[in-house]
Amino acid sequence: MLLARNRNYRLLFSASAVSNLGDGISALAFPWLASLLTRDPFLIAAVAAAGRLPWLLFTAPAGVMTDRISRQRLMVWSDVVRAGLTGLVILLILSIPQIEAGASTLTVWALAALAFLLGMAEVLRDNAAQTALPSIVAREDLEEANGQIWSIEQIMGSFVGPPLAGVLIALAVPMPFVFDALSFAVAAVLVAFIAFPERVVAGAVQSVWRDLRDGIAWLWAHKTILQLAVLLGFINAASTGYATLLILYAQEVLGLSAAGYGVLMMCGAAGGVVGGLAGPRLVRRYGAQTMFLGTQALFVLDPLVVWLTSSTLLVGLGMFVAMFAAVTYNVVTVSYRQRAIPDALLGRVNSLYRLFGWGMMPVGILAGGALVSLAEAPMGREAALRLPFAIGAGLLTCFLIYSALRIRLDDQA
Repeated sequence: MLLARNRNYRLLFSASAVSNLGDGISALAFPWLASLLTRDPFLIAAVAAAGRLPWLLFTAPAGVMTDRISRQRLMVWSDVVRAGLTGLVILLILSIPQIEAGASTLTVWALAALAFLLGMAEVLRDNAAQTALPSIVAREDLEEANGQIWSIEQIMGSFVGPPLAGVLIALAVPMPFVFDALSFAVAAVLVAFIAFPERVVAGAVQSVWRDLRDGIAWLWAHKTILQLAVLLGFINAASTGYATLLILYAQEVLGLSAAGYGVLMMCGAAGGVVGGLAGPRLVRRYGAQTMFLGTQALFVLDPLVVWLTSSTLLVGLGMFVAMFAAVTYNVVTVSYRQRAIPDALLGRVNSLYRLFGWGMMPVGILAGGALVSLAEAPMGREAALRLPFAIGAGLLTCFLIYSALRIRLDDQA
């Protein structure tokens, strides 16, 4: 078993587990905190968008840093910075006399600013971690390693973290952020003990632009990976456009508490765990192309269920299927590009890939929040909350059709 025989991978796996437990707690705690400060859908979306905006603004230079600086050092210091910034969130909460009564718009924007800074550190840390994995795992073990890491991220980040956050919020609003800060500190220590092989940087250190240009040239020449990057951007824009509003939908339509919303998120996490464990086997049995298209077909189910029903059980089932599909999709596409991209360029090309793939998230989030705000007066609150899910289902169907017609993964890039 890979975890048993590879110490360095075991440490990286453990660090991912710990940090994603903290991420899972903050995934519920951040939007819940924002909903305590304001009921404005656009402001709540703005806090979420601020956390994703660095994927648009900071991803490219982060890739250059990942190829030119010790990836281990980047991961350690990113987690240390995230621990410190989470401490500032705690101080912000403590500065509000009565948080349940709401807060000023300035306080909401302060929370958004902290979310943006946390997002910058996350970009650097995640890009370094994904880029470092092929250096400590054999090529033939990449699907297994990616599947296990995606599984533990789902278990800790969505299965354990959100319900624990609900319990911690019930105790005191700052408690989930205290736990989050501690998790980042522990993850930094674990990564510090990994024995990475020595890397020799190919060529002389150039300017940031010249280094980045090399990555752009490689990506442009490999059309399949470029198509995957652009496709992921559109998928993420559509899905985050409705997923960010799920917190209000769960509160106002389903009538869920923080703990109940955490349980709902566990349904998605359970699907992610199954996808991470079964995904590598399914890819080996049916092939990358079949699973690439099959998972996209399953993406459509989740927004359709939310749009058409008010059943908590069906929404939970839709989230299970969607997360199973998302994790399996990532096992296919991440392993594909980790094999294809040379190590000397892996940080830069990965960052450009994520610039497309994750940089569209804040666009989708803000569009979803603005759509609900504009539609509320003519359509009513509940119909407006459902609207982004209807549009998301339509867009995901269009992306599936494009993929079936234009993208082939059978041949290694």
